[in-house]
Amino acid sequence: MTELSLRTRESFDAVMRKYADMVYRLAYARTGSTFDADDILQEVFLRYIRADKTYNDEEHRKAWLIRITVNCTRSFAASAYNRHRDLSEPDENAGAEDPALKAAETKSDVMKALLELPEKYRTAIYLFYYEDMSVAQIAKSLGTTETNVKTRLSRGRDMLKEKLKGVEFDV
Repeated sequence: MTELSLRTRESFDAVMRKYADMVYRLAYARTGSTFDADDILQEVFLRYIRADKTYNDEEHRKAWLIRITVNCTRSFAASAYNRHRDLSEPDENAGAEDPALKAAETKSDVMKALLELPEKYRTAIYLFYYEDMSVAQIAKSLGTTETNVKTRLSRGRDMLKEKLKGVEFDV
C-alpha cells in the first residue's frame, strides 16, 4: 500500500477510498438512514477539503474524520429539516444492494438492536467494536473522558444484552 501524504489536497482520492466506508457506516449508525448517511458523507469530505490541514499521522486524520462525522450528525439532528420531516416515512433505500450499506448493516439482529440504542451508547459501541478503536481514542474523538466512554460501553452492552434476549446465534 502506498504511503498517504499528510496534506489534505495531495491525497484526497486515496483518503476518500480509505475512509469513506468508515464515515458512511458511522453516519448510518448514528442516523439510521441511508439518505442521511449519504448527505453526511458528502458534508464530511467537503469539510475535509476546505480544512486543508496537515495531519500529524494517519491516526490524527482518522480521529479528525470521526470527530467531523459526529459533529455533522449532531448538526443534522438539530437542523430544522430533521425536526420537521415526517419520520414515519420508511427509508426507500433500506435493504438496497449498496455495498457500503451491506457492510454497515448485515441484516443481523445485533446491528438492528444497536440501531435502537440511544445515540451516545450506539456511537461508543460502534466505534469500539466496528472500528476497533480503543477507549482512549474514542474519548478523544468524541471530546469526552475515558471514564465516560467506559460507562457508555457498559450501559450500551447491558441494553444490547436485554434487547437480544431469546435471540439464538449460530456459533
